[in-house]
Amino acid sequence: MLFAQKNMFHLFWLLLAFSFLLKMFVSNRRTKMKKFANEHLINNIVEGFDERRLVFKNVLFIFIYIFSIITLARPQWGFEWREVKRKGTDILLVIDVSKSMLTQDVKPNRLERTKLAVKDLIKKLKGDRIGTIAFAGDAFLVCPLTSDYGGFMLSLNDLDINSVPRGGTNLSVAIDEALKNHTDEKEKDKAIIVITDGDNLEGDPMEAAKRANAVGVKIYTVGIGTEEGELIQVKNERGALEFLKDKKGNFVKSRLNDKLLSQISLETGGVYVKSSGSEFGIDFIYDRYLESREKKELENKQEKLYYQRFQYPLLIALILLIYQTVLSYKKEFA
Repeated sequence: MLFAQKNMFHLFWLLLAFSFLLKMFVSNRRTKMKKFANEHLINNIVEGFDERRLVFKNVLFIFIYIFSIITLARPQWGFEWREVKRKGTDILLVIDVSKSMLTQDVKPNRLERTKLAVKDLIKKLKGDRIGTIAFAGDAFLVCPLTSDYGGFMLSLNDLDINSVPRGGTNLSVAIDEALKNHTDEKEKDKAIIVITDGDNLEGDPMEAAKRANAVGVKIYTVGIGTEEGELIQVKNERGALEFLKDKKGNFVKSRLNDKLLSQISLETGGVYVKSSGSEFGIDFIYDRYLESREKKELENKQEKLYYQRFQYPLLIALILLIYQTVLSYKKEFA
């Protein structure tokens, strides 16, 4: 047996509290009655007092309450298989995990802020599939397109600067890796969103953007960081934070490259958004350009459709309630 609304069982705490108060009430009433007469004479002396009837009525109320909670919890058993058609948009996130994403000009740092923004985006998705490519000096598909948002979140939480072994920043290979998912003519309506500071160190991202444009793929870019930039903080072998240095011993400062990212989006017919404050940019792209798209049929799945059985505990609760009402009327007109 399954329950669709398990949180309703928390209402049993109120039942426990009621049972405790009921026990105290009956005990206190019995003590007061004993001051006037022996217990076996109380029923004869006090008109209308029947302790057993009182206890029975309250026990009846408890059972009504229990079956009402079970009804609200929506018990289910038995099922049938049903074909479910899912519609949505495919969203492929291309996330920079190079050391420059550790820069703290965005709090807590660029990479962690990106992960928080993606988690906010997940809350908006309804039927859309989402996947992730991580890139630095190389690029890898770390989470294929999926509608399993829980599984996606697990891969997102594991994302860090060690997700890609080769250091550096190569936007070109990142775009090419994303294009591998667009070889099918029917799949061109996928959305590629690149999230980076644009601090490209190798490759030619504009040539990669031209290849994307040639096959009709739009690239949306989100720039994270500030134009002033900051020094990059990394952990040394002892786990202590220190500023990153280049091969010549100079401190490395990372800045947002607005120009490159806007050129990539312009080349492919996409949109560039600069992350700022509470508005990261992913939400804007999704709300303005992706959600309004005509949703395509992504997949047909066989899903279990469980039968609702709440009517049985509801019927029992109603019968007990009617019985309790009849008892009250019988006592009133006896």
